[in-house]
Amino acid sequence: MYDVLLGIGLDDEPRAIAQAEAVIDLPGDPDEVTAHLCHVFRDNPEGASVHQIGTVRRAREILEDAGVNCVHYEASGDPGEEILAAATDIDADLICVSGRKRSPAGKVVFGSTTQALVLNADRPVLAVPGPNEE
Repeated sequence: MYDVLLGIGLDDEPRAIAQAEAVIDLPGDPDEVTAHLCHVFRDNPEGASVHQIGTVRRAREILEDAGVNCVHYEASGDPGEEILAAATDIDADLICVSGRKRSPAGKVVFGSTTQALVLNADRPVLAVPGPNEE
């Protein structure tokens, strides 16, 4: 069994689709993979659940259609820190994220979750390119 943690953002369906497709393309049989679909809430005053996030639902549809086992994982706080904690919690073999294109100044001002994961993770990180139209 191979455990992959997907850090899925809000309102970014093309990236979620790209991540799901990348997991499907991993070597081995899809039924030997468990995809942990993780969304980190920064602010959640309405008490939403990861199950309600459209991007998570779309990624799950694609993965399950390919035979990948899926489970949900949610957290609150800083996405980089929480995804690293989730990876440790589930003992993920791989973290899969899809970053945004930002200028160096944009990374300083807004931060980069993908960059933080690549620099701080103690396991492999698959950084999936965003959709071509960007």
